Amino acid sequence: MKIKILYEDPDILAIEKPSGISVHSDGRSTDETIADWVLQNYPKMKNVGEPMSDIPRPGIVHRLDRETSGVMLLAKNQKTFENLKKQFQDKEVKKTYVAIVSGSVRNDRGVINKPIGRSPRDFRRYLAGRGVRGEIREAVTDYKVLKRFEVEESKTSMLSKFSPLRPQAGPSGIKISKPSSFKFTYLEIKPKTGRTHQIRVHMKYLNHPVVCDELYNPAAPCPKGITRMALHAQSIEFKDLKGKNVKVESPVPLQFKKVLK
Repeated sequence: MKIKILYEDPDILAIEKPSGISVHSDGRSTDETIADWVLQNYPKMKNVGEPMSDIPRPGIVHRLDRETSGVMLLAKNQKTFENLKKQFQDKEVKKTYVAIVSGSVRNDRGVINKPIGRSPRDFRRYLAGRGVRGEIREAVTDYKVLKRFEVEESKTSMLSKFSPLRPQAGPSGIKISKPSSFKFTYLEIKPKTGRTHQIRVHMKYLNHPVVCDELYNPAAPCPKGITRMALHAQSIEFKDLKGKNVKVESPVPLQFKKVLK
């Protein structure tokens, strides 16, 4: 596995996590993970962090979803791990993502302040709004529109067999004509809290889910050329052990750039 290092000092490692790779094992899959790469390349980090079952999580202070790409921080020693962990808990770490979402987002800017809990229908999914079950946790997400654009129907593809591109029958049996193009929005997103699937759940709540998201947006069109979930961790800001501000950035994926031309 090839992993690009974006930043490194004696205490901190920042890498560019690829889409499609899990941060650590779920105990079932045998696929290689970021944790495996860390153990191979930085064996001294083996015992850094908090022991959580037998699954190794060397230096892992925060996670990105399997299909999310972008900058991810790792602590090289226990003192740094505790320092970064506290910054995350105190909401001092600033994270910026970019995403392509379905539909045309109406407001140029907005704040989604909606607690998140488990979905009652699917154990893999989380939910904001009515129907949540289990522990409900505060979740706040800021967003800003960077670009609104349309893609011709012929230049989109589908994740699932169900396709809104096919003519659908109306109440009287008359077929509804399919759209000739689909609207999308390119967003800058800044989560103020760090809940599991937070951005994906909040954008779904807003009725503008992330495109090519197999869990939260499986039956919607994807712009051709996007072959992974269109969510990318673009930058992260934190303080090192000396209190110095550090900002690490990850380039916008080429797939996104081509679609946004």
